[in-house]
Amino acid sequence: MARYLDVHPDNPQPRLLGQIVDALNDDQLIAYPTDSGYALGCRVGNRDGRDRILRIRGLDERHHFTLMCKDFSQLGQLVHVDNAAFRAIRAATPGPYTFILPGMPEVPRRLLHPKKKTVGVRIPDHAVVQALLELLGEPLLSSTLILPGEDEPRTLGWDVKEELDHQVDLVVEAGETPAEPTTVVDWSEGAPEIIRRGAGDPERFEA
Repeated sequence: MARYLDVHPDNPQPRLLGQIVDALNDDQLIAYPTDSGYALGCRVGNRDGRDRILRIRGLDERHHFTLMCKDFSQLGQLVHVDNAAFRAIRAATPGPYTFILPGMPEVPRRLLHPKKKTVGVRIPDHAVVQALLELLGEPLLSSTLILPGEDEPRTLGWDVKEELDHQVDLVVEAGETPAEPTTVVDWSEGAPEIIRRGAGDPERFEA
């Protein structure tokens, strides 16, 4: 059974954040709230966690994983960002956007798209996630918690606990989250292409 931690949405308790980081460092898989619904997350180096995310979501190896980043500085160490993308992405973050960009050598190959060698990156606008990333000290391998046959992410911790009690190790509750997933922008070919319209305004990336 998954552990269930109720964290304050605006002032997350350090003791509980420490327990979440301990779980991640112990290679556990967590379900946690973001500014665009719930997500599944684990440490970047957690191979089993990556595979569990694919199984839970019913996805194949071509799935674009997302690296959840604390800030733009951390994001820039993971992906190639040209000047045009730099300005636009910086202006749109933190917020409900995921950007697909070519991965740097530091990103493990198993996390990159097998053909394109790209990966998703995003900077969330969520107090609990920001505090968690700060304490963790590294990006979080992540994927929106949209279950097979559904088209919206889960939004309530107790609902996630009930549904995935034996498939994740820890569920973080921090109040209700929006039901709309991120807007996904593919910038891997030098110009923005909207892959998914979601919570973030896509017009800022359309000509």
